[in-house]
Amino acid sequence: MERDLSLEFLRVVEKAAIAAAHTMGYGDRHQADEAAVKAMRQELSGVAIRGRIVIGEGERDEAPMLYIGEEVGNGAAGAPGIDIAVDPLEGTNLCATGSPNAIAVIAASEPGGLLHAPDIYMEKLAVGPSCKGAVELDAPVKDNLQAIAKRLDRDVEDLVIVVLDRPRHEQLIKDIRAAGARIRLITDGDVAPAIAAAVIGAGVHAVMGIGAAPEGVLAAAALRCLNGEMQGRLVADKPEHRERLAKMGIKDPKRIYSTRDLAPGKNIVFACTGVTNGDLLRGVRFFGEGDRTHSLVMTLEPHNVRFVDAVHLERQDDFKVRFS
Repeated sequence: MERDLSLEFLRVVEKAAIAAAHTMGYGDRHQADEAAVKAMRQELSGVAIRGRIVIGEGERDEAPMLYIGEEVGNGAAGAPGIDIAVDPLEGTNLCATGSPNAIAVIAASEPGGLLHAPDIYMEKLAVGPSCKGAVELDAPVKDNLQAIAKRLDRDVEDLVIVVLDRPRHEQLIKDIRAAGARIRLITDGDVAPAIAAAVIGAGVHAVMGIGAAPEGVLAAAALRCLNGEMQGRLVADKPEHRERLAKMGIKDPKRIYSTRDLAPGKNIVFACTGVTNGDLLRGVRFFGEGDRTHSLVMTLEPHNVRFVDAVHLERQDDFKVRFS
């Protein structure tokens, strides 16, 4: 699957990122999201797959969003069946305000290769390859930070932990600071930081806290490709949440999911393109003849990680390719 489709999915996120970037800084998150969704849906329609959205932006009545259960691809004879998780614009507020780390994201696998996570919250802990097996979701924050520092051969004071800036994280923030680690508070979008935690030199050593469950699955798919680790537990704190989990066949709402539980697929493709500048990816840049994108596309088998810097030329008559 990966050999044939990784570049197809790369084009999907490139188109979504370019469309979203045209709205960057306008202060309208809905306009930005709608532009990304429209571009992603249109590009997916030409891919030779029988695709099904298993993680999207809601249910059918919320169209034009890419909704859970929506069929995508051209459905060509002999095309593979693919489960797809999407976030056409991860960080709608980030794009609307021109803040860092807005990205367009897609993950795909063979059917059943991605957890069908409900749109509720999830406790998360994401670390890179060096820290696999060293952390536990239920361990005290101090213990996890010491374990991360030991694996990375550095002091706790040298660690940078990313946490969503939310009132629910007040105690977590206090515990991290008490342990001596530094914190990077973010307003939105925890997929990009989770990926950064698994890339040496990105300046992020872990992501902790509670965020959306669908984004947890997207991050887990990326971390499968990067040999990182994601642990998560669904936060079913309302009766309607527990009822929904039961309907989805989730019997133990307190279960701690591993990276492989969240993204168990043997054939995983993950692709993302920067909309605004971030820790790993540069945002979309426009120039007279077209635009330039910076993307990350990964496959699990064969195991490839590619950073792709692409120039998209719209004016064919008189163009100039820029180096920087």
